[in-house]
Amino acid sequence: MVKIAIVNEKDEIIRYKDRGTLNDDDIYRVSALWLTNPKGEVLIARRSYNKKNDPGKWGTAVAGTVDEGEDYYENIVKETEEEIGLTGLDFEKGPYGRNAKGKQFFYQWYIAHTDKDIEDMKIDEEEVEEVRWITKEQLIKEIEKNPEEFISSMDEWRDMFM
Repeated sequence: MVKIAIVNEKDEIIRYKDRGTLNDDDIYRVSALWLTNPKGEVLIARRSYNKKNDPGKWGTAVAGTVDEGEDYYENIVKETEEEIGLTGLDFEKGPYGRNAKGKQFFYQWYIAHTDKDIEDMKIDEEEVEEVRWITKEQLIKEIEKNPEEFISSMDEWRDMFM
């Protein structure tokens, strides 16, 4: 089983644990991608219904828990290729912080731009049910109208970028 980095209040690695043995006190690391296209749309992804956390809910284009031996950047590069099949993106560091709701984790956002259509992406169906491009305005409306359709922290993340 893959081990993930457990960190202290300063985001310093203190140990590694099997993903399945996390408890409420564990703080871990997550990398996430805000992906845009030339039309100014944002890619969002519906999480697989088989996922333990937020199954079937819409979230950011790519997100992943940082595994043992990885840093935030290495993780987002790996997850982007695994989840949506894109490589060679120019990742710019975005917001960094700590999630205060529910699960405890530090997050590092990355921002990238692509001209790829959804048909050009290779979606990993074990991780992602579907992806779609959406305007920022439409995303705001959908989150306000149907918040239960989105991961719990989507409203906070939306506010960072819009």
